Amino acid sequence: MCRNIRPLNNFEPPATSNEVHDAALQYVRKIAGTTKPSKANEAAFERAVHDIAHATEHLLESLVTTGTPKNREEEAAKARARSAARFASA
Repeated sequence: MCRNIRPLNNFEPPATSNEVHDAALQYVRKIAGTTKPSKANEAAFERAVHDIAHATEHLLESLVTTGTPKNREEEAAKARARSAARFASA
């Protein structure tokens, strides 16, 4: 899975449309193998991003969880700590 795609479920406040779009864009970039499509493929690329974002929003609306919602700042701090430990100089 692409490292740039972050979990979007069970956050308070819920994921925004921009976050869903960004995740869909990263997914399509990974699958297509390119960050910027050619002019010939641009329409298909954008359509795929739109379709995946739309499906993702429906998925997030349908998911049910019993866990308490996660805090974005706390999750970001955990990610920074993992990154610092991973890339720390020996």
